[in-house]
Amino acid sequence: MYYNNRDVRLEEIPTPQIAPGELLVKVLASGICGSDVMEWYRIKKAPRVLGHEITGEIVEVGKGLKHYKLGDRVFVSHHVPCNSCHYCINGFHTFCDTLRTTHFDPGGFAEYIRIPEINVDRGVFILPEEVSFEEGVFIEPLACVLRGQRFARFRLGQSVFVIGSGISGLLHIALARASGAGRIMASDVNEYRLKAAKRFGADETVPSNEVSPPLIREMNGGKLADLVIVCAGIASAYHQALLSVDRGGTVLCFAPIQPGVNLSFPFFDFWNDGITLLPTYGGSSLDITTAIELIRAHRLPINEMVTHRLGLSETGIGFKLVAEAKESIKVIIEPHR
Repeated sequence: MYYNNRDVRLEEIPTPQIAPGELLVKVLASGICGSDVMEWYRIKKAPRVLGHEITGEIVEVGKGLKHYKLGDRVFVSHHVPCNSCHYCINGFHTFCDTLRTTHFDPGGFAEYIRIPEINVDRGVFILPEEVSFEEGVFIEPLACVLRGQRFARFRLGQSVFVIGSGISGLLHIALARASGAGRIMASDVNEYRLKAAKRFGADETVPSNEVSPPLIREMNGGKLADLVIVCAGIASAYHQALLSVDRGGTVLCFAPIQPGVNLSFPFFDFWNDGITLLPTYGGSSLDITTAIELIRAHRLPINEMVTHRLGLSETGIGFKLVAEAKESIKVIIEPHR
């Protein structure tokens, strides 16, 4: 039960009771997302059970369901779209009001979760035999990364600069490398994560406080970056991104900034150089199925990104590790450990 980043308690609550058309899933792996430790975002709804990167096993099937059975290994999407509104029809599923209000009960940092009927209908995916429960934890974050690069119209041979080398940044680096990027550069404030960025596909890394347009040009054959992906939720990262992107390039706004913080930038240069500022949030069913296939085919080195595996009673330790962002990458909670 999350109260704040320093206060995550083990509490006993009843196992959810399912209705017809619903599923009960035994959670076997649940990843801590960077958004779980965005305290300004999470604390408004505390106390609550967080966790949305889950895999598990179906242990109870509601009346009327014929497509699932006891023992099925599944990934479950926390948020699902309606697939029929203006936004969904136009391919913007993550803007859908339904997606922004749906969730499973209570949250992924629990032993069992109830999957509501709408989530059963469009948010339950059978795990291929080649995908472990631990690997399946990466489906949701990878889907978000896939959507971002898809919307940014990533092209073969593009140069990429990733600002922030936490788990999202590392997944962007690994996906860009697997997709045929040209030069890949990465920055971070943490030396441990800079080394990880190199390990997972970056050609060049640089401490955040040393980033400058001349240095980007030096690392990238005289040009600024075609695609800059911001995975650090601070204003200075976005200012840095706008100075690092080449003419006609794109800044993919992957990490949010706290509400009330406004950006100012030289609009004429932005206009004159044809820069695209592109926000991205979440992933659609298409991105989820693509993520599952990439993981099944072992196209990305995700297993090497797992640094900690903890039991449910150690979730508070996991939150501390992720919030401190020092020597951890992917922290996974195993509720039945």
